[in-house]
Amino acid sequence: MSRHVLVTGAAGGIGLATARAFAALGDQVTGVDAREAELTDAMTPLGGRALVADLAEPGCAEVVGRAVAASGPVDVLVNAAGLYPATAFSAMDAAAWDLVQNVNVRAPMLLTRAVAEAGRPGAVVNISSSAATRARPGAAHYCTSKAAVEMLTKACAVELATQGIRVNAVAPGYVEVASPVNPVTPEYARAVSANLVGRAAAPEEIAAAVVWLASADNAFVTGSVLRIDGGATAGSHALPPHAPTPQKEDSR
Repeated sequence: MSRHVLVTGAAGGIGLATARAFAALGDQVTGVDAREAELTDAMTPLGGRALVADLAEPGCAEVVGRAVAASGPVDVLVNAAGLYPATAFSAMDAAAWDLVQNVNVRAPMLLTRAVAEAGRPGAVVNISSSAATRARPGAAHYCTSKAAVEMLTKACAVELATQGIRVNAVAPGYVEVASPVNPVTPEYARAVSANLVGRAAAPEEIAAAVVWLASADNAFVTGSVLRIDGGATAGSHALPPHAPTPQKEDSR
């Protein structure tokens, strides 16, 4: 049965890959982004609807009502939109901090609440990051926002369980998205791609996990964070042995 899937950040990167993955299953996709031209170009081949919204605004949840009016109740919400600016902590001010928190944390909360107000069973998948558990220079606002997203995921899972709404998160490692909104230096990309697999993830690999979590086959999964980071969380094989290799004893 076709579902109505609402995906934020759908103009590119993980959001677009996710929209494509759901559309390939025959689901009706509504994409949300602040970039109108890019969003329209992305949704048109999918037969999806493009809704422009600025998720930094406190009234951004009105986009849920627009989506429902156009395509019916939302069955799956994917909060993929996010900002990842580089700001030295010494230069961090309230405006820079608030912008990241508003888009990365407040918007998913508001959209989730708006979807839940319909009182229908469904699924919500948030996009977190390996930055939720590992801080890095220039990303105090981003890392904090993703740690908050993971707790928001658990809190919403508890609050909405009685409505039959499952809430989970995917926490990717570094993903190659070539985003004009969140550019990174080649040096940074090489450093964060140092995982057990030995490469960055493709957006489609993250989208596959999102689709899996939203599937009815996973009705017993809620409040979980699925880490897809090439094994970076498990550890590193880049370090040398911490002690000399033991030698066999001479048996003479």
